Amino acid sequence: MRPGEAWQLRWQDIDYTTKQVRITPEKGSNPRALPISNELISMLNLLTRDTEWVFQKGKYKHFSEGYRRHRKKMSINLANPDLDRIQLKTFRHFVGTMEYHKTKDILHVMRMLGHKNIKNTLVYTHLIDFKAEEYTTKLTTDAEEASKLIEAGFEYVLTTPTSQMIFKKRK
Repeated sequence: MRPGEAWQLRWQDIDYTTKQVRITPEKGSNPRALPISNELISMLNLLTRDTEWVFQKGKYKHFSEGYRRHRKKMSINLANPDLDRIQLKTFRHFVGTMEYHKTKDILHVMRMLGHKNIKNTLVYTHLIDFKAEEYTTKLTTDAEEASKLIEAGFEYVLTTPTSQMIFKKRK
């Protein structure tokens, strides 16, 4: 979601049963619901609920200034000045780009980002040059090992006629 959409997020927009967050769009976008993880739900449960808003504790200006302050502190602590270049919207662009790379489905990414015009979404298709698709592959006939491969981020491809399961993971 956009930083302004996060700023507008209310507690009632979070559906803990379906594990989704309903986005109130800005910039003329389409409304949408996005899946959220159990980990994010746990983090949200740690926040105080003294207002109807999840993040609004002052002015939007302070919200973005707080992010910049934390970013600067991390940049100094990690001795990495490149961190100063990461804006709040950078995370949205990263997720959109990676989702397109993973699915190659521009319409899915368009719906996920709430764009009304495909031209806005097409920006995400060329942000990173992924050159060749490079994978690490693993073979196994053991169900327990297959389960461990999936937990390690490998993706099931197929089972051969000799009952070997093939898995791949992007390098």
